[in-house]
Amino acid sequence: MSLLLKHPLDWMLKSILQDGSLRVVMPDGDVRQYGDRTGAPITVRIHDRATVRQLALNAEMAVGEAYMNGTLTVDDGDLQGLLALIVRNMRRVDAHPIWWQKLLRNTRTSLRGLAQNNVVQRARRNVAHHYDLSGQLYDLFLDDDRQYSCGYFRDPNETLEQAQAHKKEHIARKLLIEPGMSVLDIGCGWGGMALSLARDYGARVVGVTLSEEQHAFATRRAKQDGLSDQVDFRLCDYRHVEGNFDRIVSVGMFEHVGIRHFDAYFQTIRNRLTPDGVALIHTIGWAAPPEATNPWIAKYIFPGGYIPPVSEVMAAVEGARLWTTDIECWRLHYAYTLRHWYDRFAAHEDEVAAMYDERFVRMWRFYLAACEQTFRYGPQAVYQFQLARRVDAVPLTRDYLYPQSERSARTRVVKGQRPALVATSDLDARATGTGTSHFTPRKEQGNDRQNPSGR
Repeated sequence: MSLLLKHPLDWMLKSILQDGSLRVVMPDGDVRQYGDRTGAPITVRIHDRATVRQLALNAEMAVGEAYMNGTLTVDDGDLQGLLALIVRNMRRVDAHPIWWQKLLRNTRTSLRGLAQNNVVQRARRNVAHHYDLSGQLYDLFLDDDRQYSCGYFRDPNETLEQAQAHKKEHIARKLLIEPGMSVLDIGCGWGGMALSLARDYGARVVGVTLSEEQHAFATRRAKQDGLSDQVDFRLCDYRHVEGNFDRIVSVGMFEHVGIRHFDAYFQTIRNRLTPDGVALIHTIGWAAPPEATNPWIAKYIFPGGYIPPVSEVMAAVEGARLWTTDIECWRLHYAYTLRHWYDRFAAHEDEVAAMYDERFVRMWRFYLAACEQTFRYGPQAVYQFQLARRVDAVPLTRDYLYPQSERSARTRVVKGQRPALVATSDLDARATGTGTSHFTPRKEQGNDRQNPSGR
């Protein structure tokens, strides 16, 4: 292979990879070593010259495409290790990337408003691209409730089902749900949150989605669970909802709004809330200055998607004249969630290949692994924004979120050691005497804690 063909990629990798050990086997068999050679070495094989050129010119797009197409492979299948190595090192050099990569990134960032102009029809197409895939696919790696968002791990060793149940309960507490309240669920997915709020807290819920597959599934669930009189799932855009609601919840949907529509989104929330209403927005956020969506993710996984920094979110919240009554940052929770999804997906790859093909399997394997490592080592986290129209819509302290038994367990300290992790059994034995009646479900959960769908 000519030096001219190989040099730009070689130069880029030498500049970026300082920590760890990466071996790259070029198409002609030449082996190149990068990093400080600490840790277990990761070996990547590039199988054609076109991939070498593409990696040098636009690595953020080309790595995923080459892995999908099989022109880049990782020895021992250590995709997670490769992506962890890349994200760790890219985070270290973010302030000084290679000049042509910086030019591409800056161009995409300047054009992100155009790329995310998610008007109603475009938003519907974007949703269909990802969420109207076969429901069988999602059953293979999600929990029984099909919660396709970050779980809440009170202990990193909890099961996926426990973490997703905790997530819904935590959100319900932030919403201060009481029986008979009206709730709007923006981006209701397959219905798990809406059904839980109706079944366990006595709410009347309107759930909206643009996915035909999700709408049909959620509607069937409501009928099967005998909740059709309490939950109304609608196939419509949030901008077309009318009326007022005591509570608004939106989990994992804001990433699809698009920066040009942030103002309209939060103004819609204000307009749909009753004067003393409360909203809870659960979204992925970027803990760094604004950047465009990763081009591979935008093309293959979430077209029109965008991960905003908190500063951009808050500008729109302030413009809508909403009180930000609480902001919570979930840091590693999504990394834990994604590892559960990745492991479950990997265990069913033959079934996924039968549904689609091997290229689809590699695409989704790369997607899940890349997202996990970005949450572990990149500037990405989950944020929950609790919003209200009135300054006194929620209690003055956060004590209402944690019953006394949980607060005591969380602050338990062994002399000379860091605070102990909370055991799941301690949490499940929580007391209900919190000084407020907002968070006592209508009935005991029993085994439903392990099967949030109640099916």
